[in-house]
Amino acid sequence: MAGHDIIVIGGSAGSLDAMRAIAYGMPAEFPAALFFVLHSSPYGQGLLPEVLGSRGKLPTAHARDGEPVTPGRIYVAPPDHHLMLEPGRVRVTRGPKENRFRPALDPLFRSAALAYGPRVVGVVLSGWLDDGAAGLWAIKARGGVAIVQDPDEAFARPMIENAMRQVSVDYRLRAADIAPTLVELASAPVVAAGEFPAPAELEVETKIAMGDKALGLGVLGLGDPSLVTCPECHNVLVRLRAGGGARFRCNNGHAYTADSLLAEMDEAVERSLWNAVRQVQENALLMEHIASHAREAGQADVAALFDRKGAEARRRGELVRRAVMNHDAPGGEKASWT
Repeated sequence: MAGHDIIVIGGSAGSLDAMRAIAYGMPAEFPAALFFVLHSSPYGQGLLPEVLGSRGKLPTAHARDGEPVTPGRIYVAPPDHHLMLEPGRVRVTRGPKENRFRPALDPLFRSAALAYGPRVVGVVLSGWLDDGAAGLWAIKARGGVAIVQDPDEAFARPMIENAMRQVSVDYRLRAADIAPTLVELASAPVVAAGEFPAPAELEVETKIAMGDKALGLGVLGLGDPSLVTCPECHNVLVRLRAGGGARFRCNNGHAYTADSLLAEMDEAVERSLWNAVRQVQENALLMEHIASHAREAGQADVAALFDRKGAEARRRGELVRRAVMNHDAPGGEKASWT
């Protein structure tokens, strides 16, 4: 009987040290394949394989689309690509962003759950917001094992705490204890996959992240239309019915958890406010230009009028600028809808 031989690991801010501890703690003859996703810039150099492989015993590299899943290897998501799994092979795709990121944790976790069921172990590490919670929920729904880093040692607790709120995790471990636990689980037998059937929604969402057209797959039937539009493409978001906490997806496939949607909308508000500051400042400059032209033409009354208008425009601009500076980002207390 197969062991837990598919291990998917993800994190964001502050998770690199934990990833190192896991990779360095793997023995040379490890009977499972490991897959890592780290939130990163699409323009980064993608140095994570070198970091994880520098002192580890397992071959480590960026995943290549279509390559076989081989035990005793570490696969890393390349920049600006989702890392996903099909039975027996790795997929590297540029499907729609999820939770504001590509690569994101949820597509990897979800595809692993669909392809390998109870054989999967999911690990959520330090990070902000709540990417990974829905994916870990899918792993548990398919009979897999859920592990989270102990939030008391994490640089950023929210990603871990959101996963714990949505999923009954099997292990809450310090980073140093995750690798030994994975070694034990890799040799532990699992129950038959047929006891944990895959929901139809899981297959649809996995295909969307693989690059299939969301509208053609029936994404609108996965939930109820919300009153909110997608921050990425401005299509209406559907509030999904399945998958743990509140989640949203548009007909182009962009997906958001509650916290990631709030964060994206908050940034959109700030961009709008800065745009308002620019427009008011330009208005004030125009008033001042007209006033100067009027003075040169000997029209003192007109100049005085536009001086007053310019001063009022600058006052309004300062009020908006202060609003921007005092605008709270959702990085403190985050709403975790369930």
